[in-house]
Amino acid sequence: MAAELPGPAFPDFKSAAQVRQLCDSGLKGAKARVATLESRPGSGGWIAEYDALNAWIEDAYGPVGFISNAHPDAAIRTAAEACDLRWQDFFTGMTQNARLFRAAKASTPADDVDRAALRSILETFEDSGVGLAPAQRAKAKQLANRISLLGQRFDKNVRDDNTLLPFDEAELAGVPEGVLKAAKRDKQGRVLLALSYPVYFPVMERAEKPATRERMWRAKTNVGGDANLKLLGEIARLRREYAKLFGYDSYADFTLRRRMAVNVANTQRFLEEVKAVVTEGEARDLVELRAAKAKHLNQPVESTRLERWDLSFYTERLRKERFAVDEESFRPYFPPQESLQFVMRVAEKMFGIRYERVEAKLWHPEAQAYAVTDATTGKALASLIVDLYPRDGKYGHAAVWPYRGGSTLTGRTPQAVMLVNFDRKGLTMDELETLLHEFGHALHSNLSNTRYNLSSGINVQHDFAEAPSQMLEDFVLDRQVLKLFQEVCPSCKPVPDEMVEKARAAKEFTKGSLTARQHLYASFDLALHAADAPEPMALWARLEGATPMGYVPGTRFPAGFSHVAGSYGAGYYGYLWSLVVAMDLRTAFAADRLNAAVGKRYRDTVLSQGGQREPAQLVREFLGRDTNAKAFFDDLKK
Repeated sequence: MAAELPGPAFPDFKSAAQVRQLCDSGLKGAKARVATLESRPGSGGWIAEYDALNAWIEDAYGPVGFISNAHPDAAIRTAAEACDLRWQDFFTGMTQNARLFRAAKASTPADDVDRAALRSILETFEDSGVGLAPAQRAKAKQLANRISLLGQRFDKNVRDDNTLLPFDEAELAGVPEGVLKAAKRDKQGRVLLALSYPVYFPVMERAEKPATRERMWRAKTNVGGDANLKLLGEIARLRREYAKLFGYDSYADFTLRRRMAVNVANTQRFLEEVKAVVTEGEARDLVELRAAKAKHLNQPVESTRLERWDLSFYTERLRKERFAVDEESFRPYFPPQESLQFVMRVAEKMFGIRYERVEAKLWHPEAQAYAVTDATTGKALASLIVDLYPRDGKYGHAAVWPYRGGSTLTGRTPQAVMLVNFDRKGLTMDELETLLHEFGHALHSNLSNTRYNLSSGINVQHDFAEAPSQMLEDFVLDRQVLKLFQEVCPSCKPVPDEMVEKARAAKEFTKGSLTARQHLYASFDLALHAADAPEPMALWARLEGATPMGYVPGTRFPAGFSHVAGSYGAGYYGYLWSLVVAMDLRTAFAADRLNAAVGKRYRDTVLSQGGQREPAQLVREFLGRDTNAKAFFDDLKK
């Protein structure tokens, strides 16, 4: 008997009119339920009642709030975007509701879990402006709605970019044959290359002609264009204006007080520590890459200039020369569907769970649904939907949307969607790592076992949210872990141990420059949300201009930096901050990545707890000590 999808079925969106109808009925129902809760004073049961309201709203809003990122019908995506803005207006109004706020403050938490939930509720109301004077409260709502609209436009401009660059066959020397075969041709017979990751990365790593790489790099770096630069500048200014309503000089000051980092000073201090360690490694990497270019072109190093569009190409050449590793050579070993089954099998071994594919009518024939159950009890835990391949109109990166949280109080199960964009021919080792990273987010949702829906899954402090996914990343370089591939695909040729060891050694190469780049992104984001809210392009040109490679005039990287325009505003440093925690968590699995006993402890003490306990508490309980940065900095210094 086939497993059923836990929780409600994902809506089968067939028309824009249907989206509008669901939007109308959802908002009507949500407003009615808010009115009902308004009439109830705070009490010992009020937190559960508010959580039930939140759960109903999640079911009404979650799918329609997600679908603009994946549906192949542009009209449905547009209708969903319009609906999303209406819901954002509703959310701001609900969390500015003074009657609900008073009831929340009058509530009596029964224990620490209740206290954590109540604290989260109160902070959300406070950060929405419920305590402001009426005129300021109205201004806060106006600003929040405007920021949501601008962020949506920014993402749409990136997502809907359909750039196709024409190249003659001769310009594409070195580019993998599979990329060329899959590409469209224009009337002149030229190859039309998109900027999607399955095309972009092989071109940047393999195209022999510098002019080809430069055209691709410039086009990718300029996605979003001047329109998005204007949007990002306005978003930053409005965020600062929003923070000032609450008495803060900057948006960074306003938002970081709710994070593990606590304040801007701590965040800057951390970034300075990272920079001090990676500077030498970055300089060393660039010296080696410049020498590799000089050797390749048979010219003196002194007269050789290393360009940004050279980095991936010469990194790949050095990997092959020094470590005999070619990322493209991994694709036959890691077919996409089997790679998905592989990461699921890793999770099954580690955490005592099972994934079973189930039938479900979804937005695209290639989207797939899975039921997640406990391996011992058979209890339904969650459901996961996966969409593997790129297409026009789809979100172009890799991400997870936990659109429905779980609750042990009501027996509610979590649901999430994972979108990735992989080459149908197979994954590289780096792409397999990306898949496992995103699957880590899915697991954080799937294995949540919190009392309240509000605390479910990745509803954690923002600078901890990446830790459970980053913790798993290096598992793909473990030979024991990779042997699980044959369990899900006996006919797949095993990747040779020698290739894995070479990939592990190559992973250390350019670690300094890659970490330095993450540091630059984090520094840009933090400075953009400082008290002066500088113009994005001028700030980027200044900060990138101070790096060893400098700034390339005419390029507009911030125009495509969706993280900063969206929920990672003043929070991009969280990738590095979370990595510190992740690498410390990883030490518990050092002896055996698949140790089921350690995995169960990790599932029970970290993944299942969501946001109902502080991250530092969870890590302390799992490791038996306070977390520290030793593993992170030791690794950077290798």
